[in-house]
Amino acid sequence: MRDASREWHGAARRSELLDDPAADGATVLASLRDVARANRFLGGTAAVLRRLDELLRPVPAGAALTLLDVGTGAGDIPRAARARAARFGLGLRLLAVERHPAAARHAAAGGDVTALLADAAALPLASRSVDLVLCSQLLHHYRGPALTAIVAELGRVARLGVVIAELVPSRIAALGLWLASYPLGFRPVSRRDGVTSVLRGFTGPALRQACTDAGVDAEVRLHPLFRVTAAWSERAGGGAGRAGR
Repeated sequence: MRDASREWHGAARRSELLDDPAADGATVLASLRDVARANRFLGGTAAVLRRLDELLRPVPAGAALTLLDVGTGAGDIPRAARARAARFGLGLRLLAVERHPAAARHAAAGGDVTALLADAAALPLASRSVDLVLCSQLLHHYRGPALTAIVAELGRVARLGVVIAELVPSRIAALGLWLASYPLGFRPVSRRDGVTSVLRGFTGPALRQACTDAGVDAEVRLHPLFRVTAAWSERAGGGAGRAGR
């Protein structure tokens, strides 16, 4: 427990490896593999897919859609989304945005994801140019105008809808992740940054406010294992100009 306490001391204010776009590529990739493992076993992927289902259900079977994952990391969540869409009889063409060159190359390595090296606050895509947009565990790296700009960009490029997923700040969640990181085989930097990510996360009201500040009327939900999502459908008029639920 003493070790855990050291991990938490000032954690919400310190930077993470993934905050630095110039971080060593091999270290970044190792950390992103740990994040993908956490997504799989600690609820991150499940929370995203739960909300994505709501956007996929109204789409006629046989349709082919584009999906953009902003801050894709290892590309694990968009690939899970493609498998989920197949259950609805839908095809997904996968696009991804990363600011780390090593991460972008890694996400695209399988040949099934087109990865763009870009800033999430200035996406190099035309308005309404993709059908679905995901953004998982990226927003906690930002606050203030940068956060507002990213949420606004997600809505700008989406034709059908957007899903944002984040961690809920909690010392219980931080302790759970710290303990789970050992059997999951996390590297020390991932263990440390995981605790920081949790404590920098969003409560439901804070995530709703971030969306409202960006002019978005999002539905926010809490999920098991200290996960929170915000989602909106452009078809339902949840995009820009509909803020202030």
